[in-house]
Order: sequence, then C-alpha cells, then structure tokens
Amino acid sequence: MAQKKILVVEDERDINELVSYNLRRQGFIAESAFNGADALKKLKKGKYDLLLLDLMLPEMDGMELCRVIRTDKAFSPIPIIMLTARSEEIDKVLGLELGADDYVTKPFSTRELMARVKAVLRRAPALPEEGKGKILRAGDLEIDGERFLVKKKEKPVTLSAMEFKLLYYLAERPGKVMSRDFLLDALWGDEAFVEPRTVDVHMRRLREKIEDDPSAPVYLLTKRGVGYYFGEEVRG
Repeated sequence: MAQKKILVVEDERDINELVSYNLRRQGFIAESAFNGADALKKLKKGKYDLLLLDLMLPEMDGMELCRVIRTDKAFSPIPIIMLTARSEEIDKVLGLELGADDYVTKPFSTRELMARVKAVLRRAPALPEEGKGKILRAGDLEIDGERFLVKKKEKPVTLSAMEFKLLYYLAERPGKVMSRDFLLDALWGDEAFVEPRTVDVHMRRLREKIEDDPSAPVYLLTKRGVGYYFGEEVRG
C-alpha cells in the first residue's frame, strides 16, 4: 500500500487535514483539494490511485465530479470513495450508480475510513489470476485482460476497474449463473463494508455501457431469483 497517491476532496479544512494526516501515517501520499473544480484540475495534471470525494462541494459538487470522472477515459478507472453527511439509502445508490466504489457517512472513524481505503485499493487493480492476459471476444465485444480494455464495435468503452473485473469474470464463464453473494466473494473478497446491492448497481452500469438495449440485454443476463450470467450464445 505504501506510496499510493490519494486525492482528498473535502471543503471542510479540518476534516481534509485530519484525513490527509491519517493517510500519511499509513504510508500514503495525500494531496488536498477544497472544491470540485480544483480537484478536476489536479486530476488532469497528476496521477492518483484513489479519490476521497465529499458529496457537498462548492463550484462542482461530488456527484457531478464523479460523473465527469467516470465519463472521461483519461481517469475513469480511478477508484472513488464518497464522503458525505447524508445517510439516506437513495443517496448511497445514486453515488454507486454514478461510479463510486464505496460510500462513507459522516461522522466516520478514521480507523474505519483507513480500512475502506485499503480495501478499495486492494481490489481495484487486479483481475482473477486465471483470466489475466487473455483476450475474450463475444459478439461485437472485445475484452482485453492484459491491457484492461474493452471495445464494442471497435470503439473503446470506458469502464471503472471494478466494472471491468465484473465483466471479465462473467465473460470468462459463459452460461454459469452466479449469485450476488458469490460475485461479492469472488471479486470484492472478505470485506464487511460492501453491500450486496453493489453488484446490482455495477451490473446496471455495465449494461448501460455495453448493451444496445439495456432493458433487453444479450451479454449480461439475469436468472430471476438466482443471479447473473454471461450469454453463452454471444460467446460462441
């Protein structure tokens, strides 16, 4: 985990400084931004391994910044943990749907936050080892496990690191139906903070990006009451 670079985007200076201090104590490089516009400038200039993003920000709020990041292939794979005073379920779901990898509600303990940071960094970059390096082709999709690239009809598709892992894992096993709990264990590991609903949100985002009609998918299918699977026919 040492020397991972993290951008803390939080307009409350005391909280920003506290989080940054604790990150440095854990061996991370921590930089600060106090509004969304400043954070976007820093992202364009530097490379970061993780973004801690407050929801309520001046100039550009956290939701909008998250949306911008996830639609720009230059930094879309950066994992994002949202920090917010809101605790309503709808806000959590909206944050996940926009591309956040995790969600921490204020007030939070620094110990819990550091645990979540380490958990997200552990899971973000790696593929299941058995599929690493292979190129999978299905219909008009090409999924490159070595370069972490997806193309649809020869055009690049921008995915977050976890979206890529989920797509690749399912495509490696066409026709095999996997429950949400199974996918959580396989891809997120033994992490107490991840909610089962996270899988549903990632699947919905993936369908919006790779299916011609997300309401009638041909790649990412659902076995009602059981789980998700990759279509056997499109893999050939």
